[in-house]
Amino acid sequence: MLEDQVKSALDNVRPSLQADGGDVEFVSLSNDGVVSVKLTGACGGCPMAQMTLKMGIENYLKKEIPQVSAVVGVQ
Repeated sequence: MLEDQVKSALDNVRPSLQADGGDVEFVSLSNDGVVSVKLTGACGGCPMAQMTLKMGIENYLKKEIPQVSAVVGVQ
C-alpha cells in the first residue's frame, strides 16, 4: 500500500522531469521508509541530478507521504 502511494506520487513529478528530457523509475522501498529511484534520460547524467533528487523528488515525497524518510538514487 505504501509502495503504491510512492509510485503514485512519483507519477505526479514525472511530467516535470519528462519536460526536460528525463524520467524517474521506482526501484524499491525499504522498511525504514527509504525510497530508491533511478533517474533516467537527461536526468541520469545531469550535473544537477542530486539536487533534483533531494530538493525536488525527496521534498515532494516527504510532504505527500510522511512515512518516507529519504530518497536515494541508484544506478
